[in-house]
Amino acid sequence: MTGLIAFREIVLKVHSRCDLACDHCYVYEHADQSWRARPKVISPGVVSQTASRLAEHARDHAIPSVTVILHGGEPLLAGPARLRLVCEEFTRALAGTAALDLRIHTNGLQLSPRYLDLFAEYGVRVGISLDGDRAANDRHRRFADGRTSHPLVLAAVALLRSEPYRHLYQGLLCTVDVANDPVAVLDALVELEPPRVDFLLPHATWQTPPVRPDGAPDAYARWLLRVFDRWEQLERPVPVRLFESLLSTLRGGPSLTESLGLAPTDLVVVETDGTLEQVDSLKSAFEGAAATGFNVFDHAFDLVAAHPGVRARQLGLAGVSGTCRRCPVVRSCGGGLYTHRYAEDADTGGSFDHPSVYCSDLRELVDGVEGRTAARETAPELADAGALARSQEELTRVLLARLHADLGRDADWARAWELLAAVEGAGEAGADALDAVLDHPFTRTWVLEALEAVREGRADGPGAARRLAALSAAAVLRGGLDLPAEVAYRDGEVYLPTLGLLRLGEPGTDGRAALHHTGEGYAVRDGRTEHRFGPAAGDARWLPVRSWSPGPGAGPVALEDLDPYRNCFARPPRLRLGAGEADAWRSRLDAAWALLHRTVPAFARAAAAGLSTLTPLAGGPRAQGWGEAGRHGPGALGVPYAAGVRETALALLTGRRRARLRALTEVADLYALDGAWQHPSPWRTRPVPVSRLLADVHERVAVEAYRRATTTHEPDGADRIHRALDRLSGAAELTVTGKRLVEELRWELKAADA
Repeated sequence: MTGLIAFREIVLKVHSRCDLACDHCYVYEHADQSWRARPKVISPGVVSQTASRLAEHARDHAIPSVTVILHGGEPLLAGPARLRLVCEEFTRALAGTAALDLRIHTNGLQLSPRYLDLFAEYGVRVGISLDGDRAANDRHRRFADGRTSHPLVLAAVALLRSEPYRHLYQGLLCTVDVANDPVAVLDALVELEPPRVDFLLPHATWQTPPVRPDGAPDAYARWLLRVFDRWEQLERPVPVRLFESLLSTLRGGPSLTESLGLAPTDLVVVETDGTLEQVDSLKSAFEGAAATGFNVFDHAFDLVAAHPGVRARQLGLAGVSGTCRRCPVVRSCGGGLYTHRYAEDADTGGSFDHPSVYCSDLRELVDGVEGRTAARETAPELADAGALARSQEELTRVLLARLHADLGRDADWARAWELLAAVEGAGEAGADALDAVLDHPFTRTWVLEALEAVREGRADGPGAARRLAALSAAAVLRGGLDLPAEVAYRDGEVYLPTLGLLRLGEPGTDGRAALHHTGEGYAVRDGRTEHRFGPAAGDARWLPVRSWSPGPGAGPVALEDLDPYRNCFARPPRLRLGAGEADAWRSRLDAAWALLHRTVPAFARAAAAGLSTLTPLAGGPRAQGWGEAGRHGPGALGVPYAAGVRETALALLTGRRRARLRALTEVADLYALDGAWQHPSPWRTRPVPVSRLLADVHERVAVEAYRRATTTHEPDGADRIHRALDRLSGAAELTVTGKRLVEELRWELKAADA
């Protein structure tokens, strides 16, 4: 069957009874009482057949690893002999097919060295249920006669923490009760040094809502936020999966728990009689809510995957209620645990197409965690131009290392790579020279195109090796290093990134030449002949990269019309500018830059930051006169050569805005699930994804400021931007960094208003 979920986790009920009488247990105290008709202990036949079914499923879906959680009731009541059989059967069945991760979830009362020795033999990790200190634990986790279980659980944890069993300690699971002291609960759990703590909301539905002693709709959020505050105060001494999942989704990452987020479920439950069921918590909804009608003897796991109840939990955003889809925190809360959405209604009799019964709590919890951590969790690249530049530099190096992994066996590539390494090891001068050529914006263009060629199976290894050799040689010359640098030229010429174009032969000729630094300039040896070239040589065969200065306080900007990889822009660049054309373009750039500094000085300073390369583009400006952002490193910008001063100023301004946003999206998560929602745009006839709306606003703020300062603004320009910003503020896709960027845009617009 295609399009079905592959189960990577099974919960195996090895015993259906328990030695505690917890009054909040979903198995025994809630709507579904099917446990009464099931065998107490799983049979050898069910164990063997389940192991075979899982191995079959793993083979069919090429699953690299599977997790098997031994559960109950209380799984230790099955006894060491039956648990050994389980470990043996699953280990045997999965051998050579998939890695096996065995776990057990227990109340710990029966835990002893005989069990832990068995678990150590098979690598079974142990999680223990404990609701906190003695007062908290005794509120629900008691024996049938009312006796406390707390001392026995602490003894079990102490044994598990001791050598040689410490490595089996998986963590503690705590069910929330708002009547307990949240600080005392966390302190008691932290004292036991668990590898992880899981806080679970008590299972409830709209028909059987959770207990709220003070009647407050956010009582559970307030309790958990007090735990969060204490966790922060203690400097996060142990991982807490609930909080780490929220922090992950707020940054744009995945959910780390089934109870939150939009990730599809990949779990199936096997009861002691071999019955296959959906997730166990559904027993809280109604009798038979978890049933599928399948069993391990007659049915493959794929049939369970096709069950409507299971498929409903694979839909992600489409699987939550309409109310949830419109909520800005749905990426983090995911509509809450599926079970907690159940409500009876007149149309269907009962369904899960509702917000969670903990909806108010979840909204308050997500907002509370975000409010407490947004300043720290925001990507530093947003506020720090230096951090953005460093992240971009690192990105280029990572991509180059990936290309080396693909092409490193090529002899020409290996020689050039060895020279690159020698440059890097040649002290400060070598490191600075290497930084300069790697940070050349079109180095990124070359690396990306070469990686794409490798991925598509196109033979571009020789071209990549030639560029790497030229790049290494340019670093040698820039650093004035005494290193041999050989380049391969094609069609009579070779481009040395950041330096210029060297003509070594007639058009149509290929060959090799050795380059070196002379102390005053550069020299090339081709056979027995040596020619000097470079800044002072005056050789007509040498075409240097021209430069332009945006003004005081700004570094030189290359006017790049030589690099063959400058063709990454949306429009074709011009050919080499003549001397007169270059001077004329510099004059227009000077005038445009002066205009920006007079009218929008703050935007002008931001535009100058990081600008390293301008490429003249053929043709006049577009209707808006905006600069072109292409597939390159963040320092480059393509500007129409024939544009007038005002259009050139706008091109510089908006092009740099595009480049900055593009650079941010490459190293920081501004949004997640782009395209899952469509948003109305004040500038477009059809709704757009959040990425497009954010890009439009990011540019329009600068355009509005410029047009106001030059008296060419649109009458409703600011109103349109405000509407778009309001829409973005409520967008569920934005991460904490994306929201911070929206607030930054608001401040920029206010400054323009002022």
